[in-house]
Amino acid sequence: MTKPDAHILSFVLKSQKNEITEYYVYSRLSRRIKNRENAEILQKIAEEEKSHYHFFKQISGRSLQPNFVKVAWFYWITRLFGLTFGLKLMERGEGQAQDDYSRYRDKIPGMENIIEDETDHENQLIRLIHEEKLDYVDSIVLGLNDALVELTGTLAGLSFALQNTRLIALAGLITGVAAALSMASSEYLSKKDEPGGNNPIRSALYTGLAYIFTVIILILPYLLLEHYLLSLGLTVTGAILIIAAFNYYISVAKGLSFRKRFLEMAAISLGVALLSFGIGYLIKIFLGVEL
Repeated sequence: MTKPDAHILSFVLKSQKNEITEYYVYSRLSRRIKNRENAEILQKIAEEEKSHYHFFKQISGRSLQPNFVKVAWFYWITRLFGLTFGLKLMERGEGQAQDDYSRYRDKIPGMENIIEDETDHENQLIRLIHEEKLDYVDSIVLGLNDALVELTGTLAGLSFALQNTRLIALAGLITGVAAALSMASSEYLSKKDEPGGNNPIRSALYTGLAYIFTVIILILPYLLLEHYLLSLGLTVTGAILIIAAFNYYISVAKGLSFRKRFLEMAAISLGVALLSFGIGYLIKIFLGVEL
């Protein structure tokens, strides 16, 4: 085979390393999951990635090791955040590979077959995974969104009205736990009357746990710090980080817009917090409460 020029060789070596890396990623994932059909699809994709590696190896004439950091990264991503999330991140890489390969379609003989395989990979991955947690995303959103809006607003109002971090934390915790139980109960009753819908107990559990998790994050600064304004600032920061993290997860796992959902949730939560802070100020002035 004719020796490729430096530009093509650089592309080939990069692609070769990516293919053997993805072979190891898909192989490890196929051994981890319990669903036999999904495991077989992942292993098939892994073997195709390995054949792509050998295709590029014939051109480069070199043997390459996988990027073991990337292999470990995607393995633990799927362990922590679910197979759907991990595979969607891998799918984004597949899409980038298609773009890179298309530029060399006419420069490297045989690239057309590689491009077809990569397209099949993306289509297979889209149809591949069904995870319970994604069926209950609406319940999780309900718990997170209500906790972010209600508790951020409550803590903002209490911060100026009470100006005592321990009292604010106590009041916020009581409010948060009561609201979590209320939301979980409402979600149970809602799903119970919904024919063919999700399991009402699991829906209630996801809603309640999402609410409690958010309550803990938002109240934590008031338990650790003495200054109520600093605590409020960290609470608002925590709320924004929760919104960003959750919406990034959903945008990847379900292919939704991150920017639109993030800005919408952030605007509502921060708007309610600002309004509540103002209400707390007015209540303190009109009632003349001093603590």
